[in-house]
Amino acid sequence: MLPHAAPRRFYGWRIVWALALTTTISYGILYYGFGVLVKPMEAELGWSRAQTSGAYSLGLLISGLMAIPVGYWVDHRGARGLLLLGSLLGSLMLLAWSQVHGLGAFYGVWVGMGLAMAMVLYEVAFTVVAVWFRRWRHRATFVITMVAGLASTLFVPLETLLVESLGWRSALVVLALIFGLLTLPLHTVVRRRPQDLGQWPDGEADPAVQPPEASVGARAAFAGATFWWLAAAFTLLRLTTAAIGAHGVPLLLERGYSPAFTAAAVGSIGLVQLLGRAFFLPGSQRWSLYSATLGVMLCQALGSLALLLVPGGLGVWAFVLLYGMSNGAGTLARAGLVAELYGPESYGRINGGISLVVSLTQSLGPIGAGLLHGVAGGYDAVLGILVAASLLAALCVRQVRLTGQQLREVRS
Repeated sequence: MLPHAAPRRFYGWRIVWALALTTTISYGILYYGFGVLVKPMEAELGWSRAQTSGAYSLGLLISGLMAIPVGYWVDHRGARGLLLLGSLLGSLMLLAWSQVHGLGAFYGVWVGMGLAMAMVLYEVAFTVVAVWFRRWRHRATFVITMVAGLASTLFVPLETLLVESLGWRSALVVLALIFGLLTLPLHTVVRRRPQDLGQWPDGEADPAVQPPEASVGARAAFAGATFWWLAAAFTLLRLTTAAIGAHGVPLLLERGYSPAFTAAAVGSIGLVQLLGRAFFLPGSQRWSLYSATLGVMLCQALGSLALLLVPGGLGVWAFVLLYGMSNGAGTLARAGLVAELYGPESYGRINGGISLVVSLTQSLGPIGAGLLHGVAGGYDAVLGILVAASLLAALCVRQVRLTGQQLREVRS
């Protein structure tokens, strides 16, 4: 489903495609790179999984803590300067990572990586979309997430090849160059709002057909129960995503699968994410956004359960299918629910508030999984906890639907 029905010359679609490419590169390198680089780095430097996972968790925490300030900045000043700064900082941190020899320096790098991720990942892109689009908002978000869903498919095999060919340090130098040279020019495409170019949201020619869209302010949103149920649901969902992002490759290698099979399985998650998003958009229109989101949570629970209980390659590929679909659709679910419940006026701050709450728990995912792995001597206990977290997330979505009725009446 492509945005062909919208006016072709509307500048918003140019921004969408630029952000689709930059988020793909950013997730592929800043987010997924850790899982590929961690084992050779540990082997050289003698660090434990808990120590390295702690740095990754710190980066996720910093990214979440910066979500509200970043959202406030984008709401009031636009995203272009922030995106450019994120491109530059991300490149510098990748170069710094290639030179680390001490644990303190590694943790310092991940503080910087967390700042960069706060500036260049989905949250900023979705805030830009909320300003530039109304009728086409879901479709614009769909385009970005469909392209960015290829991040692991493209970059996990590439990073595996670079590590095997060049070693992890030289691989990071190459990734830093790729990141900077590609994302910096693409981020220059972004503009603050359509009115700055003499246009209107969705490319409408007549502002009379674009009455102000009703919105809920950030303070009112933060004071309501719906916000906290929504934050809890996606916190629990991200607990699994963060843990698998950091430990998926080591988990499969530990079970005896070859590096090639592991790279293929983890890389395939990105392709399956596209399938999840392709089903989610029409599914949310046919039933409801809430019902589709509930399905996302249950699908993720089944994926972790398959990896825990189903032996051999069948369990791995069942996990890839179920987890990949839920992970892909979950991104659309969160963006859609925030926009539907609260509107565009304070989208950056409200979405940033959810990101902050999410990060406070998701950052525990990688380090918690690493610690539990050390205590239990394997990943089975970790997978059991992830199943429970996904089921709790489904219950939270039900509460969002129940408590969100008042917000829908305010905006109607």
